[in-house]
Amino acid sequence: MQLQKVYKLLDELSPFELQESWDNSGLIVGDMNTSVESIVLSIDIDIELIESCDNNALIIAHHPLIFSGLKNLDYQTYPSNLLRRMIQKNISCIAMHTNFDKTHLNSYVLTEVLGYKILSQKDFVLSFEVNENFEDFAIKIKNRLNLEYVKNIEGKKFIKTAALTTGSGASLIPSINDDCFLTGDIKYHDAMSAKSLNLSMIDIGHYESEHFFAQILEKELKILPLSVIISSSKNPFSYN
Repeated sequence: MQLQKVYKLLDELSPFELQESWDNSGLIVGDMNTSVESIVLSIDIDIELIESCDNNALIIAHHPLIFSGLKNLDYQTYPSNLLRRMIQKNISCIAMHTNFDKTHLNSYVLTEVLGYKILSQKDFVLSFEVNENFEDFAIKIKNRLNLEYVKNIEGKKFIKTAALTTGSGASLIPSINDDCFLTGDIKYHDAMSAKSLNLSMIDIGHYESEHFFAQILEKELKILPLSVIISSSKNPFSYN
């Protein structure tokens, strides 16, 4: 199947024009006129994934392999080392990042994984009704996302409404009008900012909140006359 046809389907499903200005969703590696023989879905790309792919495969990843302009292709550095192997195997790559967050990923995690209804949505931020004590709410989120532990900041003790942004959304703290904010990659100074605003926060992890990407997209691609494989991507972090 021609890569252009797969790209068109993806664009209809989750328009690439919805991506943020700093993002790099779309075609990362490949030629729109090339023939794709199989599709592999993954949140990220590493050398193990590339080696497991057949020649002439298409990887559809959540995180773009290239975020900013490359000044050179030094094969001893990332991501040039991965790009080299992909080119050798004629593996194409399309990224669906912030556009897919807005159209699919955030709403799936909130409704299908956490089990809440959407009150409102503005770009990345989804608000929902909670009406629970913060401690009970935090434990519920931990269990439903299978988190190792609950990294949190307690502001308000009773949560009427909360907001969610999968991945890394702490930069959105100033725009949150709810009692609690769920996102990943919360840093020390983010926590200090939240405390000053009396905003509760729960760190739902970057990988832990986004690894549903492949299973969501796989359902949408069943109409294609190609094999669609979900990669067994792993969290790059380990906990001892």
